[in-house]
Amino acid sequence: MLGDRLETVDGHRVKVLYAGRLNRDSGPDFSGARLRIDDEEWVGNVEIHVKASDWHRHGHDNDRAYDNVIFHLVGVSDVDITDSHGRLIPQGVATFPESFISLYSRLAQKIGDYKCEGALGQLTPLQVSDWLGTLSIERMQAKAGRIKESLEAMEQDWERVCFSTLARALGFGLNSEPLEMTARITPLRVLQKHSDDIVQLEALLLGQAGLLDSSLHMFDERYQLLCREYRFLAVKYGLRPARREMWKYSKTRPQNFPTRRLAMLAGAVRGGFSLLSKLCDPELDSQRAIELFDWEMDPYWETHYDFDVMAAKLPLTLSPGNRRLLLINFVAPMLYAYGAMHSDLEMTERAMGFWDRGMAENNRYTRRWLQSGINCRCASDSQALIQLSKEYCECGRCLECRFGHLLLRKAVDA
Repeated sequence: MLGDRLETVDGHRVKVLYAGRLNRDSGPDFSGARLRIDDEEWVGNVEIHVKASDWHRHGHDNDRAYDNVIFHLVGVSDVDITDSHGRLIPQGVATFPESFISLYSRLAQKIGDYKCEGALGQLTPLQVSDWLGTLSIERMQAKAGRIKESLEAMEQDWERVCFSTLARALGFGLNSEPLEMTARITPLRVLQKHSDDIVQLEALLLGQAGLLDSSLHMFDERYQLLCREYRFLAVKYGLRPARREMWKYSKTRPQNFPTRRLAMLAGAVRGGFSLLSKLCDPELDSQRAIELFDWEMDPYWETHYDFDVMAAKLPLTLSPGNRRLLLINFVAPMLYAYGAMHSDLEMTERAMGFWDRGMAENNRYTRRWLQSGINCRCASDSQALIQLSKEYCECGRCLECRFGHLLLRKAVDA
């Protein structure tokens, strides 16, 4: 058994003083553990296997990286185990109530499923809200971490980072990576030089995105004009385009086509790009932030979602829903990253406030958890559920999830 009831196979009492740190790399499963075996304290690593014989099957008995293992926890003790020097390693068998085994088996069945859905009713509202609060901070820090990496790659140029982060957010998931890449390989200084000409801005962005080829769409005058402009600008500035194959079109609504998103990004640069100073304004609130996205595409896109493809009247501006998504996925992370990098606690708190007061998202993640009885009160909750789904459920990290841990603890105590 666990805790005070654990003992070695030869009858020595074991008390876990500290379980150690989970190791995600090669080597023992837990490092820096502290155990008391009878009256002697041991410090070292812990390895876990289903069967003790797995120790030999995995070659640990000849691997010096496992010489500091002080305890081997197994489900079945079918053999004694030794380190590379032939020393016997203390071994214990973990036995659990049937309720625990049943729940753990369900959690371990298939990575990617939300395997605790039917059991979440056992948790208290406080347990749920505490974990969601932690997850929302974890997600914000992950977004800020990506921005920090971009800052290092772009030689501490915050305006360029702001532009590439905006481009990523405009992808709204499906084409976030290609849009960010396009923004990174299109010099912002070049876009600024041509910010008074929407045709040249579109030519630069669509060309760098790999979406301009004069052998295509021969009868679309707008397309051919953009091709000519890009050829001239690419030579002038020594530009090289990305591969068009990076773009995704499946399940994409007409208004979200890559061509239209790039045209919207061109609209964001029209007249000059200086969003960072506006984002850092201490008087900025949600309404004023949303008004920053009052960009408009060229009238060509009112009747086109792609070249040579006519469509019914399409909007030339971002919808209110998309503006709210930019508030969540662009404004708040940029503010948080900037505040964290400049040790500005007030700014990081304002960034979290945009999530705490923002409208919750309605997507496949939040709808799935709603069916399990977890409601989204605000954007902070919906971001937490996205983090939970992507970083825990889909990765099979049930034992590191507080929901999974609490449910397993209840099963042990049952």
